[in-house]
Amino acid sequence: MAGVLIRAAGGVLWRSGPDGLEVGLVHRPRYDDWSMPKGKLEGGEHPLYAACREVVEETGVRPTVGRRLPQQEYRLGRDRKTVQYWAMAALDGADFVASDEVDVLYWARPADAAHRLSYPADRDLLHSFLAVPPPTATLLLVRHAKAGSRSRWRGEDRLRPLDPAGQVQAETLRGALRWFRPERVLSADPERCVQTVRPLAEDLGVSVEVDPAISESAYEKDPAAVLQRVLEVAGAGGRTVVCTQGTVIPGVVGTLGIEHGVAVPAGKVPARKASVWALSFVDDRLVAADYYPDLAGTPA
Repeated sequence: MAGVLIRAAGGVLWRSGPDGLEVGLVHRPRYDDWSMPKGKLEGGEHPLYAACREVVEETGVRPTVGRRLPQQEYRLGRDRKTVQYWAMAALDGADFVASDEVDVLYWARPADAAHRLSYPADRDLLHSFLAVPPPTATLLLVRHAKAGSRSRWRGEDRLRPLDPAGQVQAETLRGALRWFRPERVLSADPERCVQTVRPLAEDLGVSVEVDPAISESAYEKDPAAVLQRVLEVAGAGGRTVVCTQGTVIPGVVGTLGIEHGVAVPAGKVPARKASVWALSFVDDRLVAADYYPDLAGTPA
């Protein structure tokens, strides 16, 4: 009999301690082991949501999502299990409550964590996390949600709004992007771009900063200037949502990937409507580029 695929997700939770970076490990009394917080996906849950939910449930920390880490895969008898991980910052204090599932949350310096972890795969995961310094900036490049047919819109194209499906996508992105804890929201000037990120901006208590310099028309005139504008936003530090259009994102991500030695898809970089590219920077250098084609298709 063929086995089943068990899908799980979790996080390498980290914080800045008094002596430097610390990693959060959990102790599971059922197995008497030390591992990273993780758990199984529920139903059709997106792995990112599952990872965040499990970290909250097991540690009491509402994490700030960073770069995607290598996926673990192993056999459990006939079954196959995959675990997708993300780097996750603990920017707030943990409200940890011991349970039958996890009875200890332990913050360890990297060498201590490597020694304490029970499984070689988790030690490999820790080493992958430590190979890249914590980001100084995260840019969430969002392509606007669905806005109906351009040919059927009778007004100026810049004013074309989201259609009902796009409005649903914007509401779903509202929840998904909060896991990255953005502090600032920028948008190209087309109304469909502004509408895509306005619900998120309202939740964050910030205004959408409309910037024609990151629009498709600006990119067609001067791609280098748009790229420079994106790098200026990254250079300011922090976590910023940037909503723009379908020509801009592949060009920016593809150019940065080549110039900074970060792997991106060969050929045209994908950027479907309502998709997200999460770009992690250390100072002025891109260190990771993660594509999320489906965050707007899964309830938060």
